[in-house]
Order: sequence, then C-alpha cells, then structure tokens
Amino acid sequence: MNSTHYISSIPLDLSKIQEIISLDIKLTLSESAVQKIEKCRAFLDVKTKSISKPIYGINTGFGALYNVKIDGSNLQKLQENLVMSHACGTGDEVPKEIVKLMILFKVQALSYGHSGVQLATVNRLIDFYNNDIIPVVYTQGSLGASGDLSPLAHLSLPLIGLGEVYYKDEIISSKELLKIFSWDKISLQSKEGLALLNGTQFMSAYGIDCLLKAHKLSYLADLIGTISLEGFDGRKEPFNELIHFARPHNGQIKTAQRINTFLEDSELIAQEKQHVQDPYSFRCMPQVHGATKDTIRFVTKTFLTEINSVTDNPNVFVDEDEIISGGNFHGQPLALGLDFLAIALSELGNISERRTYQLVSGHRHLPPFLASNPGLNSGFMIPQYTAASIVSQNKQYATPASVDSIESSNGQEDHVSMGANAATKCKKIVDNLQTIFAIELFTASQALSFGNGKSSPFIESIISLFRAEVTIVEEDRVLHYDIVNASKFIASLEIDSLELFD
Repeated sequence: MNSTHYISSIPLDLSKIQEIISLDIKLTLSESAVQKIEKCRAFLDVKTKSISKPIYGINTGFGALYNVKIDGSNLQKLQENLVMSHACGTGDEVPKEIVKLMILFKVQALSYGHSGVQLATVNRLIDFYNNDIIPVVYTQGSLGASGDLSPLAHLSLPLIGLGEVYYKDEIISSKELLKIFSWDKISLQSKEGLALLNGTQFMSAYGIDCLLKAHKLSYLADLIGTISLEGFDGRKEPFNELIHFARPHNGQIKTAQRINTFLEDSELIAQEKQHVQDPYSFRCMPQVHGATKDTIRFVTKTFLTEINSVTDNPNVFVDEDEIISGGNFHGQPLALGLDFLAIALSELGNISERRTYQLVSGHRHLPPFLASNPGLNSGFMIPQYTAASIVSQNKQYATPASVDSIESSNGQEDHVSMGANAATKCKKIVDNLQTIFAIELFTASQALSFGNGKSSPFIESIISLFRAEVTIVEEDRVLHYDIVNASKFIASLEIDSLELFD
C-alpha cells in the first residue's frame, strides 16, 4: 500500500478518500499540480503589475466593496485583512476529522491551477495535513454562498500566524506552532486570501463525512432490518426478485438482493408462517431503504463533482489569458443535496423505530416488551421511547435549510444557499441514526432469543459477535450502557468498500 497520495487531476472518489483517512496516508503534490500552480501564480504576478483596471479580488475590495480600487503597495495587507476580518465563527468547534477533510479538499481545489495561489501556500496546507495540525474552526458563520467564508478564514488564519490549532491533542496558538516547526508565516500575495476563503470546503467536508457514514448506515439498515424480520417471524416473499424487477428502481433491487443474501440457509425464514402479511416496516424495506440508497447515490455524485472542482473566485485561465469573476463558490448544489440526504437518512431512522415498536408490542410469538417476566420487568419498553424521541428530533433536523435565503453584503450577495446549516444538521441526523440502529439491533437480537430455530449462518455470526458486547436481558438492568455498547459495536463493524460504494 502506497503511504503517499499524490494530489493531481485524477478525481478523488469515496473509496480513495476512505483509504486516505483510515490509513493515515500523507499528501504531496504531483509534478503536474506543481507546474499548474506555479504557472498560474506567475501569470497573475505579471497581470498584477501590468494592469491598471480593477479586477475583483485582486486589486479591489470584497463583496459590496468590489468597486474600491486598492493600491499595489497594499495588496498583501488587503489579503491578510480579508482573512482576519472574515474569521467570525461562533458555536461549537468543527470535529477534527472534518477539518482535516477541509484541508484535503482545499488543497485539491487549489491544485488545478485556476486560483493563483503560491506553491508555498499549498505546501503549508499539506504540512498541516501531514503533521495532524488541525486549525480550530467553528460551525456557525457560513451562509454557503460566497463559499464558506468564515470557516475557511479560521482554517487559513494559521498560515499567517494567527488563530489556534490542535497539535498533539492540545490547543496552541499559531505563533507557537510556527516556532515549533521553525516556519515563517506565509506572506499572502494578490488574490490568495480570496482563493483561501472562497470555496465550498466546509460544506463539502461535512457532506463527504456524512456520505461515508451514510453508505455504511444504508448497509446496516438492511442488515439490522433483516435481523428484526427474523425476530418477528417475518415472511420472505416480499423480497422475491420478480416483484422488484417489475418496479426496477436500483436501490429497491439492491436492498431485496442484499436481504435475500443475508437470509441464505436460515431455518427461521423457511418455517411455515401463521400470518399472510407483515407490517410495512418489514415488508417494504426494499422500497423504503431502496429510495434512500438512490438518494445517497445521487448526492454522492453531486459531492464528488464538487470536491474535484475549482470553487473560488475569480478564476484564472492562463492559456486563455482570462481572469473571470463568476459564482462557482455558491453552495446551492450542496445545500439541496445535503437537505435531500438528511430527509432520506431520517426516513431510515423512521422505519427502524417502527420495527422496534412492532418487536416490543407482544405480537407473533413474542412476549410484551420482550421481557421474560413482564410486569415485574419492563424489559424493552423504554428503548423504544428513546428511539422515538430521536426519530422525532431527526424529523426536525430534516426541515430543509436550502429553502431559506437572507440578503447580505449590502445587497451584493442577495441570494445565499444556507448549505452550511444544511451540512451541520445532516451530520446530527447521521449521528442520531447510528443510535436508532443500535436500539433496533439491541431489540431485534433479544427477539431472536425467543425464536424456535436458527437464523442464517451470517446473521448468527453477527449476533454472536454482538453478544460478546451486549448480553441477553434476563432481568431489568440499566439499559443505557447496553445502548451505548450496541452503538459502539455498530461503529466498529468493518464492511468492504466494494459492498458499500458499488
């Protein structure tokens, strides 16, 4: 396995990103990326000296101050002022793993040679990444329109010796960091501050983090739903491929195929059933889970396009001798995608909780609340309450952010995406979904213990692993710890990327 990833024009995909972050692979620029960055910077240096007309972001103010011409002697100060003045983040700190993705995606975007940055600037960002230097960035402050201005300002402050970073799990000042590594601060040149701050790397990093987890959670929805089906003495007919090829949505077909694979050689599913139909939360797993799969696939395509793109402004085109101010920083594609993903993942939690509810309701062969001595023991009564409360919270988080817009910058930025808010909400749903699934797995595994026969070898192996972490509940106990351990078990499950990202 190569321990270095070369940043180049070869697009990043989810498998490569997962490999880079999980194996702690270091970054370096390819020769072609170095040439593109240096060629663009040299072009911009010539332009800066030779032109007298205002070019937005290079020799002008920013936003509504676009018409204020800046003297050439102040261009470096202009860029530093931009970074400082835009570092207005508030709220919680962005998780370190997401900040690290922000750095990766910012380097990728700058490597295409359309941003006009210095090579030293990009290499310093790579130094941050490779040495686990994580700038302190905050969740609140971005409108997701001129890119993620405030979060990216905090990401960029350490380049000029300001702000704070995590280094060796401690927060230190960026001035102290420069001393530790014997680095000089980066002297930002024309346009560099704008290149660093314009861009969608906050939204993109959150989105990719959510998508990496969403693909796994989609798999787990199928697996845990199948365990619930077995615990509920469910029927296999709804997963017959004839049904799904008659309505050939890709996600629906994939879900049914996966459930059938999980059920191979199960004694329980082959037993004669006393009931003709199952509730929708079991019977319609292919249709509901499948719709979410199709959403995840669509949103993945959107985000992979984004992270392999140039999203700052203006864009520099050396060969065409053009510097063009446009709107590639606008986060609308990401905002809509994040809202769509949030709704789709929220529905996985919704149907999961309904299966949990059915399992504890005393139907089929199961005792009320899966308690061996109901009355004296409440059994699994309250885990379902917990799941229901989290599902309700997810429904609130799933309210779209992208339908809102608030005018800013004195009317110059009169439509914004609110994609940053969509991003942080989506992550909350992802985190909640793992807990909802943990409760369903905890409940379904208990239900299986009342069955007459064995499930499939695959499901039995999963339950065996689970039982090493969470035992059968014989008498009432503090179930909080079981839910936490079930969630940790889910997080620890390793699933082949070919299964996840096909």
